[in-house]
Amino acid sequence: MKQHFPLKNVQQEKRIYRNRVFISIGIVAFFLLLLVARYAYLQIVHYNEFSTASDQNRIRLQPLAPARGYIYDRNGILLADNYPVFSATMSRADVQDIDDTVKRLTPILSLTQEDIDRFSSRIKTSKKTERVSLKLNLNETDIAKFSEVKFQFPGVNIETQMTRYYPHGDLFAHVIGYVGRINDKELKSIDKDLYAGTNLIGKIGVEKSYEDLLHGLPGNESVEADAHGNVLRNLGRKEPVRGNDLYLSIDYGLQVTATEQLAGRRGAIVALNPKTGEILALVSSPSFNPNLFVTGISNTDYSALRDDLDQPLYNRAVQGAYPPGSTIKPMFGLGGIHYGYVDWATAISDPGYFTLPGDSHRFRDHKKSGHGAVNMHKAQVVSCDTYFYILSYRMGIEKMNAWMRQFGFSEKTGVDLPSESTGLYPNPDWKMRTRNSKWLKGETISVSIGQGAFTATPLQLAMATAITANQGAHITPHVLRESHGAKPFHMRNAPDGKIQFNGKPEDWIKMRDAMVDVIESGTGRGIRTPLYHIAGKTGTAQVKSIAQGKKYNEALLTERQLDHGLFVGFAPAENPEIAIAVVWENGKHGGSAAQLARPMFDYWLYTRKKNPIRPAAHQISGGLMTAGIKPGELPSGTVPAGTATNAQTNATAVPQQVPQAASGAQPAEAEGE
Repeated sequence: MKQHFPLKNVQQEKRIYRNRVFISIGIVAFFLLLLVARYAYLQIVHYNEFSTASDQNRIRLQPLAPARGYIYDRNGILLADNYPVFSATMSRADVQDIDDTVKRLTPILSLTQEDIDRFSSRIKTSKKTERVSLKLNLNETDIAKFSEVKFQFPGVNIETQMTRYYPHGDLFAHVIGYVGRINDKELKSIDKDLYAGTNLIGKIGVEKSYEDLLHGLPGNESVEADAHGNVLRNLGRKEPVRGNDLYLSIDYGLQVTATEQLAGRRGAIVALNPKTGEILALVSSPSFNPNLFVTGISNTDYSALRDDLDQPLYNRAVQGAYPPGSTIKPMFGLGGIHYGYVDWATAISDPGYFTLPGDSHRFRDHKKSGHGAVNMHKAQVVSCDTYFYILSYRMGIEKMNAWMRQFGFSEKTGVDLPSESTGLYPNPDWKMRTRNSKWLKGETISVSIGQGAFTATPLQLAMATAITANQGAHITPHVLRESHGAKPFHMRNAPDGKIQFNGKPEDWIKMRDAMVDVIESGTGRGIRTPLYHIAGKTGTAQVKSIAQGKKYNEALLTERQLDHGLFVGFAPAENPEIAIAVVWENGKHGGSAAQLARPMFDYWLYTRKKNPIRPAAHQISGGLMTAGIKPGELPSGTVPAGTATNAQTNATAVPQQVPQAASGAQPAEAEGE
C-alpha cells in the first residue's frame, strides 16, 4: 500500500521564518545599539576635543612675535634699533603643497637657495598654523610682482615684521654683535613656543650673551580664517611683551676715539673702569657692518669677509691671543716681592745679556750695551729684560705660573661676551700634555718678559692692569650696566676678591710710582702730560724670531713680520678712573702703541666732560623707526667726521688665529718709545 507525504510542512516553515525574523531584528538592534553607543562616545565623551578640532578649521591661535629690546650706551645713545620690513609668509595649514608653492614663488620673489633652505628647515618643525617667513625684507619689486599673481597663491601672505638695525654700522660690531636667521642647530635647542613666529636670534656679542633678556615674551591672537588662511576677523588678542632694554657700560665718545686711533691698523683696544670692571670701550680693528647679517648675508659676501687676510670678523679684543711682551713686568715684579726673591733695593749689574749656569747661550737685553746697575724701580722704567731673566731663574716657572694666574692670565676673565679666549701661561705640565716634551729652563727666561708660549688677550691685559691699579683687588669685566623690562636682572659691580700678597701695602704704591716714571722719563715718555699722571708700561712682542748672534733688521721683514706694539696703563695714577690696554699688530714697538692710548685718557678725563662726542640727533632718541634706511647702509652724519667706520669690511666665523710671536723667540732688540 502506497504511503503519501505532504508536499509542504506549513508549521515548520512558519517556525523557521519566525526564527529568521527574530535573528534579523536582533542583529539590526545590536548594530543600532552599537551605532548609538558610538555616537554617544563621540558626542558626549569627546565633545570638547572634536568641537575644538572643528573650530580650528576656521578659528586659529596665531603667535605674535615680541619685539627685541633696544640696546643703549651708558649715556642713553641708541645702539641697536628695531624697524619694520615686509616678509612673505605661509603655514602648513594654509598651503597644501609647500614644495610646489616655493618652486613657483622662486622667480617671483627672487628666492635664493639659502632662502629656500632656511624656510624648509623652519617649516618642518613649526606648528601647523604658525606662519613661517619665506623671505625677509622684500623690496618694492618683489611686492609688486607678487601682487599681480596673488590669486595663484592662496595661503601666502605679505606681512610686516620687525627686524634689527644697527645705526652706527661697524662702530660697535664686536661688542653688540648681531642677530640672524635661526638655523638648524639653534632650532634643536630653543623653546619653540617661546620663539613661535620669531625669525631672528642673537649670534654673537651682547645680542647672543643676553638673548634671554632681549628676546621678550610672545603673545597670540585668535582669528577666524577662511579655507585659504585669509583672516576674516579677530576674536581676541594677548599682546607680546617686548624684550628688556639693555644699557651698556660702553661710552659712545670713547668708543669713537678708540676707533679713530686704530683706523687703518690691525689691533685692539680695551678700556675699563678699574673700580667696577665696567668696559668703557672695546674695539677690534678692522671691524664689519653687522647689518649685513640680519636678514641673511649671501655666501659670496660672507666668503669675502671670512677670507679677508685682515680677519675683520675676528674679535681681537676678546679672542686674540698675543705675546704680552714687557707689559706684564709690573705684575711679575710684584711676584718676586711676594715670594721674597727681591725687594726694591735688590740690584743687579746688567751687561746686556743673561746666561744660564753651564750654558753659553745669551738671552739678550733690548739694550745691547746693558743698563748698568739696575734695581726694581729702574728695571720697570727702562724695561730691563736682564733683571727679569735673573728673577725668573730664581723663582722658577711653577711659582711664576701660580702668581700670574692671580691676575687672570691663562683663565677666562668672565666677561659677558661669548667666545672668550683663555690665552696661555705655560708650565711643565702643559708642555708635557700638549707637546710630549720636558720643560726647558730657557723657556722660563722667555716667559719672564712675556714671550715664548705666553699669550694673553687684550681684555686680560686690561683686567690685570686694573687689578694692579686696585692694589690687588679683583674685578670682573662686563659690558652690561643696567637692564630695564619685564625680566628681572641684577648686575654686580663690586670687587670680587683680592690677590694673596705677602709684601707690604706700600709695595703696590711703589710699583705704581715706577709705572708713572715709565711715562715721565722711561719708555713711555712720549705720552706724558702736565695735566695728570699716567701709570703705564710699554711692551714689544716679536712676531719673527731672531737667531742667536743676529740683529733685528726691520728692513728685511715684511709688514706682517714686524713686532707687535703693546701698552697698558691707568690714570689718574693716584685715583684711577680708567685702565687701558692697547695691542697694535706689527706696530713695531710699545711706544707707538702708547701714542694710541693718550687721546683716550684725554677724552675720558677732560674732553668728555666739556665737549662729549655724540651721534647725530636723530639717533639719540630710542625706539624710533628707521624708515627709509636700508639695512647695511650707514646714514650720513652717524659718526663724527674722522671716525673709522670701514663699513665695507667684515663677517662672522672664527677665522685663523692672529699672528703670534714664535715660541721661544728672543726678546726684541729695542723697547721703543
